[in-house]
Amino acid sequence: MKLKFKHQKFQAEATQAVCDVFLGQPFLSETNYLIDQGNVKGQKELYNFTGFKNHKLVPELTDKVILDNIRKIQRSHQIAPSDKLEGKYNLTVEMETGTGKTYVYIKTMLELNKRYGWSKFIVVVPSIAIREGVYKSFQITQEHFTEDYGKKINFFIYNSAQLTEIDRFASDSNINVMIINSQAFNARGKDARRIYMKLDSFRSRRPIDVIAQTNPILIIDEPQSVEGKQTVENLKNFNPLFTLRYSATHKKDRMFNLIYRLDAMEAYNKKLVKKIAVKGISQTGSTGTEGYLYLEGINIYKDKNPTAQLGFETKLKSGLKSTVRTVSVGFNLYEQSGNLEQYKDRYIVSDIDARDNSVTFQNGKKIYAGDVQGAVNEDQLRRIQIRETILSHIEKERQLYSKGIKVLSLFFIDEVAKYKQYDEAGTAFNGQYADIFVEEYNDIIGSLQLQFGEDSYVDYLKSIDTDNTHAGYFSIDKKKGQLIDGKIERKTKESTDVDAYNLIMKDKERLLSFEEPVRFIFSHSALKEGWDNPNVFQICTLKQSTAETRKRQEVGRGLRLCVNKEGDRMDIGYLGGEVHHVNQLTVIASESYESFAKGLQTEFAEVIADRPRKVNAELFEDKLIVTANNEEVIIDEDLATNINFSLIMNGYVSNKGELTDKYYLDKDNDNFIVSEDLVEYKSAIVNILDTIYSPEQIRPDNARSNNVELRLNEEKFNRKEFQELWKSINAKTAYVVDFETDELIRKAIDKINVHLHVSKIFFTVSTGTLESIKSKEILQQGEGFKEGNSKLIEVSTSANAGVKYDLIGKVVEETGLTRKTIVQILTGINKAVFDQFKYNPEEFILKISKLINEEKATAIIQHISYNKLEDSFGTEVFTEPTMKGKLGVNALPANKHLYDYIVFDNSNKEKEFAEKLDNSEEVSVYVKLPRGFYISTPVGKYNPDWAIAFNKGMVKHVYFVAETKGSMSTLDLREIESAKIHCAREHFKTISTDKVKYEVVDNYQRLMEIVK
Repeated sequence: MKLKFKHQKFQAEATQAVCDVFLGQPFLSETNYLIDQGNVKGQKELYNFTGFKNHKLVPELTDKVILDNIRKIQRSHQIAPSDKLEGKYNLTVEMETGTGKTYVYIKTMLELNKRYGWSKFIVVVPSIAIREGVYKSFQITQEHFTEDYGKKINFFIYNSAQLTEIDRFASDSNINVMIINSQAFNARGKDARRIYMKLDSFRSRRPIDVIAQTNPILIIDEPQSVEGKQTVENLKNFNPLFTLRYSATHKKDRMFNLIYRLDAMEAYNKKLVKKIAVKGISQTGSTGTEGYLYLEGINIYKDKNPTAQLGFETKLKSGLKSTVRTVSVGFNLYEQSGNLEQYKDRYIVSDIDARDNSVTFQNGKKIYAGDVQGAVNEDQLRRIQIRETILSHIEKERQLYSKGIKVLSLFFIDEVAKYKQYDEAGTAFNGQYADIFVEEYNDIIGSLQLQFGEDSYVDYLKSIDTDNTHAGYFSIDKKKGQLIDGKIERKTKESTDVDAYNLIMKDKERLLSFEEPVRFIFSHSALKEGWDNPNVFQICTLKQSTAETRKRQEVGRGLRLCVNKEGDRMDIGYLGGEVHHVNQLTVIASESYESFAKGLQTEFAEVIADRPRKVNAELFEDKLIVTANNEEVIIDEDLATNINFSLIMNGYVSNKGELTDKYYLDKDNDNFIVSEDLVEYKSAIVNILDTIYSPEQIRPDNARSNNVELRLNEEKFNRKEFQELWKSINAKTAYVVDFETDELIRKAIDKINVHLHVSKIFFTVSTGTLESIKSKEILQQGEGFKEGNSKLIEVSTSANAGVKYDLIGKVVEETGLTRKTIVQILTGINKAVFDQFKYNPEEFILKISKLINEEKATAIIQHISYNKLEDSFGTEVFTEPTMKGKLGVNALPANKHLYDYIVFDNSNKEKEFAEKLDNSEEVSVYVKLPRGFYISTPVGKYNPDWAIAFNKGMVKHVYFVAETKGSMSTLDLREIESAKIHCAREHFKTISTDKVKYEVVDNYQRLMEIVK
């Protein structure tokens, strides 16, 4: 397969930010000069010594002009304007790991060449790892960028033994890029010094001089790892035109002229990286005094009590061995372990609780999913991590297999011997971790095949040999052909072996193919940066040392959004709102979820410490924004106040200045609203609000939470009773409404005149006095003030004051009636009633539309009829999109439901009804109908609640479509809801025989009264 690339707005913005710094520079391409020929006696010159270099900035582009350009760019991206220029010139771009940083600076090179003619670039990287990753990125994006720009980039890795590449770099008029790691010019070794030496092999010239003559543009990848004191000085020898600095984690004291920011929180909020979940392993109990226990999780079944996956030790002839067994109530660990003394004290399972994922023993001890208790050694902990990684992998793989997305899991280890060893003859055999993997994988797959039965995913699992589905990506001893640990750099602790990275890079696309059996990768923990694979969904670090690891570094290899087997990136453009449902990275941590999550949040907070914490008018003031009409506007004090007031009134900002859950929900569902006069600023307002730091927004999920994903039960789906039910209700219909428009207009006018009341807008002005300052804490809590008088001040607004409302058009949108009809209604209502429009135009439109719709609904009940169509709903409504719920909140395990769980509305009524159906002997199979199944009505789509098939012989054989309501009183049902129910009755009368009934019921007893 081949990875595909597409144009993304944020990458174009980052590119434009750099290019716009130099607005005013003309396109100047033919900048040639005579390269120093050097001096080699007795050798006839065969070279063309004409060189090409980057043209310097024109005199008109003064420092003041450059700084003004930078400040304008910064304002447009909500970045604090720079006070001064940093050097000639240093520009910083911040981009979160996994968002395509390398892609962006390659695109930037091409765009700078297109605009200004510059063609010489040097990419400086901190390590061989990143160098190899950058080189691979140039390779795989070559075709994509050639299509965009009609030019190819000539790129090479600097090698002090192959200096002819430098002559080619200098003498070629095309775009040329040299990739060099900082050690190649900044270390004390002989190879590093060669760049500064006059070399016979280079015609008695210094390589650095030839490079410097090209006046290159420097791009520093990960400057926080490159720019030591000596390196900063040595970089000056390249004589750069200017320097671009790209990283996700810049040092705060070296954020020179920041012109674009896409940090961790913004990348997550915009769904540009994977969502992070953590599977923590919590060790509890005192070591050595209690028996080893590990609760992997709880199994929920359709037709029997829950069981648990419990890990404990068993006694074998060869010694003790950890195992995981499926246990139920009454399971005796003492007997099952081979009478180990550590389990003698009443370690008998007394309760398995699916609600809180726990197991309780007769001795009173309780253990929760993910907990490890008792004497836990290193080997047991690693076995748990490996097993949990396999389980997470299978869960994700089963979800994504049908979507054509290959799932990979990554294990980081500290030494090759843990994965692969060799005997004296050089024959390879598995190390400890590989052995554990094989044992646990075979155990899990064996039980899953029984659980899932036969399907295409199980066939896929069966087609893969266990020994072929894991592989090691390590350095190779070329003489022996054996995997080795390789060289580790002393300071960075990263691998310096090129062949280890070559192996990974070469296999990057192949690993994404289903034809390639490798799904689990073991790699050296030193291979930290510079490579990743978009389809890594699980990361497990099996570390020997206890040294503190940066969490962001640990998750970095798996943040990139995945691709399918066609190479398409699974982003918002492809998946819409399902991006984070598909793209979730699970970290299997050897610590508790709380500990890992807190550490990760702390690190995120460090890198986004300068983000604003509160929403107020000052947040918006002086920001440069682009309106919906592509006009640039600097927000003044009045506009900033208006924006802030609108956010408060719409419930998006709390009284503490914090963004509310309603804001995030409405934004995610594209329901974010602002007052009519701010519509043209809507997108810009969201961009500014996205700069607010919200720790909960970047908190990783707990992968052991009670979230469940509904899976269709194929056996029930194919059951005769359900198939007959489905064929009886899946027909589609079209409706006809034949009511008198004049009657609707008259009734609507009467109702509006009586019931329309639009509230005026008031401010509450309160006074208070500071009684005394008893302590700093009391003052901070606001408790030192005593409330005084308050009064209401009416806000005077006018529909004609600067804001144009298409009143008729808005009401037409809300009601679906014609403009002519709406005009007749509006002109027919009393003047005093219509005058309420100026009090609050938005509320007037909403309320008058609601009243008209209620009268419309009443008319529909009396005049609607349905006609059966040839078309019908397909069975895909039961499989797309995937439904999810949360146990104990809105989900129940089910026996007779079409899915393994029922997800109900958050009401006791639906829950009780579902429980009754699930336990009823009369019911054969039932389903909470998915939203994809609906009846079209003039007042919106209507989705009935339940479809039920009863057992033959138990009751009169009927199929039932039910709507559950809290009360059967007609007075408690609103007009629109009543209209939808009436439409449903007419729909089912049209399509159904006497075997299908549709009714509204409030409990299971009422259902059975109707059925029997």
